[in-house]
Amino acid sequence: MKKPLDQLVEISRFYGSDKEFVLAGGGNTSYKNEKKIWVKASGVPLATIDRNGFTVLFREKLNVISEKKYSNDPSERENQVKKDLYNSKVDPDDPLRPSVETSLHNLIRYAYVVHLHPTLVNGLMCARNSAVVTKKLFGDKILYIPYTDPGYTLFKKIEAGLIQYRSKNNADPQLIFLENHGVFVSADNIKQIRTLYNNIIKTISAHIKEKAVTRQLSDHPDILNILPAFRMLFSDDEVKILKYRYNSHIQKFSQSKITFGKASLPFSPDVIVYCKSQYLYLENNGNAEEVIRSAKKAIPAFQGKNGYDPKIIMIKNFGLIAAEETAKSAETAMDVYEDLLKISALTENFGGPRFMTPGQIAFIDNWEVEHYRRKVAKGFVKSGRVENKIAIVTGGAQGFGAGIARDLFFEGANVVIADMNKTKGEALVRELNKTDKKNQCIFKDTDVSDAESVKSLVYETVRQFGGLDLLISNAGILYAGSLDEMQTDIFDRMTRINYNGYFLCAKYSSEIFRIQNTYKSNYFTDIIQINSKSGLKGSKKNFTYAGAKFGGIGLTQSFALEMVEYCTKVNAICPGNFFEGPLWSDPEHGLFRQYLEAGKVPGAKTIEDVKRHYEKQVPMKRGCTVSDVMKAIYYVIDQKYETGQAIPVTGGQVMIN
Repeated sequence: MKKPLDQLVEISRFYGSDKEFVLAGGGNTSYKNEKKIWVKASGVPLATIDRNGFTVLFREKLNVISEKKYSNDPSERENQVKKDLYNSKVDPDDPLRPSVETSLHNLIRYAYVVHLHPTLVNGLMCARNSAVVTKKLFGDKILYIPYTDPGYTLFKKIEAGLIQYRSKNNADPQLIFLENHGVFVSADNIKQIRTLYNNIIKTISAHIKEKAVTRQLSDHPDILNILPAFRMLFSDDEVKILKYRYNSHIQKFSQSKITFGKASLPFSPDVIVYCKSQYLYLENNGNAEEVIRSAKKAIPAFQGKNGYDPKIIMIKNFGLIAAEETAKSAETAMDVYEDLLKISALTENFGGPRFMTPGQIAFIDNWEVEHYRRKVAKGFVKSGRVENKIAIVTGGAQGFGAGIARDLFFEGANVVIADMNKTKGEALVRELNKTDKKNQCIFKDTDVSDAESVKSLVYETVRQFGGLDLLISNAGILYAGSLDEMQTDIFDRMTRINYNGYFLCAKYSSEIFRIQNTYKSNYFTDIIQINSKSGLKGSKKNFTYAGAKFGGIGLTQSFALEMVEYCTKVNAICPGNFFEGPLWSDPEHGLFRQYLEAGKVPGAKTIEDVKRHYEKQVPMKRGCTVSDVMKAIYYVIDQKYETGQAIPVTGGQVMIN
């Protein structure tokens, strides 16, 4: 038998990992015994919570909140209640913030309380006829609470309801439904909690006339034009990340201003926290230029009226855009607003939608607790050297590329790993996305020598993040051999990947850079080729690779002259030998093995002989590292007065004349 706290973790994660029950930081769970209560701390996600995610309080001290007389001023009263919550903590030094609903959990006599905002439940709770229908569906053994501002006011409302219910039933209700908010389910064991939730879902589902199925629809063909433009229109000092989505739910509400009206206001406090309370609707009667022209007028008007940028933009026959400071907060806003669409559709089964009133919205907008939740949800403090930039790294699954992708990610960039090695690429993505950072990493299977593959890479980057700031053209292959040894098919393949691939990546990424520059003329972007010291100096029995790299510097200088008018800098980084990477050290196919077999190092009998030979050629007596290359990359990105350069990072092995 699991300990009570472990059971609390289990039930929290069970519902927290299901988006039909919990989105973003929503929901709250607790366990109590006679003396103490363990409550999920504010800002801790249920999906991944462990024992350390709960704050522990003395129940006797919490009871003061029920008995005490507080100020009539709402702001002062909430501060007084918050102080008493903190004074109830078992460990005063515990940094976790008790949930504002802690006192509610303490009121209920059952051991376990699981408060969630399931989509199906809120389809009923946010409907005009919710009170009547809830009573009809669940009878007298439930407590129904009309909408009340959260915090102390809601606590007293539920307390009064519980006192009345207890006098009539000599027990606590196991189900407490909150209008426009969700449901509290309580029991003395987690098995019964699951049974109760299953019954709720089954009961409401039986009264849904038409089961809505979400169908993914084809992306609008103008994504590559509209999203980068919108990204710049939304961005002032800080550039936003955009998420795009189009499915049958979104299509239904985007048909006209009338259909959008059924999703134009929030139903619950969570929507205000993550999406704000006003959303932008744009007509789409033609091409991308007309949509962008409309947005150029509508966005400033929206900002002037509401005092903030729109986080949610619905475009007729195009889809839904979420704009936020980080990729994860944009995705959360998208999820929460799409949930609003589903709830709105469900309310039609129970009398139609009942939005929050202006007064209720204003309370949440100005409530300190929700400001704190916004801060936690955003989790964004600009600190990385490429914070919030969108970067493609070709050949990013292993070797130098993986090191570059990893470093960019931990310095705040949203990274697209483009590679043909799907296994290693997806493994790296999983590793990076497991962190608690607010940026994101994705993998795209890409052959840089194929134009359609590269076009698909750029498309997916824009679709996932809204634009592009940095192209790292790193993908490359190397097979050594003399003139009499080199096969023409190998020469052709190496040239297509090492030379043509750079051209294709620059060609299709430059289209996005031009669009962004059109709508934000002083916005700098970068194309960086990871070249080689072999691009600066001929390489014996390595002419195929060296020739492509020499050509790469020619492309770099030429691209730089063309792209400078769009504030796109184009530079090449020329590393020395990365001896520790698979290109050199792979025991079967690495360069040490190839050079040994090709006789490129006279007298060498082992791989170690070859390695020592090359280390001796470096004045600093070591190979190049990812850290060495990253210093050069960040220099190139940071400066705004250098383009068309080939920067050696060779430990002094190659020096510019």
